[in-house]
Amino acid sequence: MGVSNRFHDREPSVTPGDFPRVLKWAVVDRVAGRRRRAPSRAVVPVIDNDGSALRANHGRPTLTWVGHASWIVQLGGATFLTDPVWSNSLGPGLARNVAPGVRASDMPRVDGLLVSHDHRDHLDAPTIARLDRDVVVMCGLGLGRFFRTLGFRDVRELDWWTDTTLGDVRISFVPSKHWSRRGLLDHNDTLWGGFVLDGPGARIHFAGDTAYFDGFLEIGRRYPGISHALLPIGAYDPQWFMGPQHMNPEQAGQAALDLGARTLCAMHWGTFKLTDEPLAEPPERLRRWWAEANRGMSDAPWILAIGETRWLDAEGGRPAE
Repeated sequence: MGVSNRFHDREPSVTPGDFPRVLKWAVVDRVAGRRRRAPSRAVVPVIDNDGSALRANHGRPTLTWVGHASWIVQLGGATFLTDPVWSNSLGPGLARNVAPGVRASDMPRVDGLLVSHDHRDHLDAPTIARLDRDVVVMCGLGLGRFFRTLGFRDVRELDWWTDTTLGDVRISFVPSKHWSRRGLLDHNDTLWGGFVLDGPGARIHFAGDTAYFDGFLEIGRRYPGISHALLPIGAYDPQWFMGPQHMNPEQAGQAALDLGARTLCAMHWGTFKLTDEPLAEPPERLRRWWAEANRGMSDAPWILAIGETRWLDAEGGRPAE
């Protein structure tokens, strides 16, 4: 019985999920003592956000980092939720380092759900099952069945470079360098990618999960004037294994430059210990990159605390009061 492979990366490379590579990293290198050891927990900045400012918001653009790749994005009078994961664990040995920055019960009403791909740290079934079925779902080709099975009524599957609208916001699905798999035999059966949200006062790129690739330059050309790039900076060590699927902090900085983004907003760190680097290392490396190697971004990277909200129409993106 063969493994399916419906979709392909823009840049052919080794398949990150191939069993021999996983075996080498997970077992062989561990036994041989070649893997870097770091604690599974770490202290990271956290703000207890009760959601009241978000629920009371009437039209101002905001960004709130819930943790990992989960953001609450308010734009054009609508509230979007990206790759939501509220579960305490992704499975054995993968417990949350910190709780979600906004409790599920404190969330504002969600209008649109953006899901970048089907990996369990980005598509969490228990979290999705708790959402209102009137939420508009936007995802890659092939992934809509997951949501329709759960009873969501408006599910929009998108190919790369196609778009849809929700109120005053245009949502485009754009490439990333990654892959998909949820079971043993569905490798690359569904399309992965990121999103560009274009609305009053902001043009936001949410990368989902991705390695560094030349597609960032093309996204920047097609969507000039990106104000905020929500980019992953964690889950990169060891580079030989993680490089084909995840960026390190320096690559995220370069991706933001390629996009022409005004502000890099860091994500995908501090929540789950997925790889070998210490949980708190990624922002340290990103700050060092900014200090030593930045080549043209006007704003310093935003490294939000989990639970922190920034008003995008406030000078310097001040935290919500």
